Amino acid sequence: GAKADIYLKDGEFVKIGESGKTPLELECRATPGHKNGCMSFVWHDYGAVFRGDALLIRGCGRTDFQQGSVDILFTSIHSKLFSLPDHYLVYPAHDYTGQTCSSILEEKTLNPRLTKSREEFTQIMANLNLSYPKQINKALPANLLCGLQGDL
Repeated sequence: GAKADIYLKDGEFVKIGESGKTPLELECRATPGHKNGCMSFVWHDYGAVFRGDALLIRGCGRTDFQQGSVDILFTSIHSKLFSLPDHYLVYPAHDYTGQTCSSILEEKTLNPRLTKSREEFTQIMANLNLSYPKQINKALPANLLCGLQGDL
């Protein structure tokens, strides 16, 4: 694994692209809850948000992993993502049904977990009964160390 070059913070803007060309500017929004380090990247010029696992298409990341929190995830999604304009497109990190894109409006109105109250959301998440990934106890600590063993 490779060590991260920079660590991004909530509210920062990062520019990416080829030297000599107009860079793509992304707003970094911390969206913890699935895991502590979850980050979303908003491309305002295009009207899109690139997601990890906090907000999925018609779902959201599970919270039973290390550092997961139902309450924090609910707050993150509603305050950091659902505050974006309704027309913004949502591109999640993955989807188990093959969908690649949604919108903020679609998720605010059609997501079966996130159209509920905080209390209902908590009950839904507590009753998912998902199997525990086999390598998660190795993968998450490695992620925190950027894939490296030992101290950063």
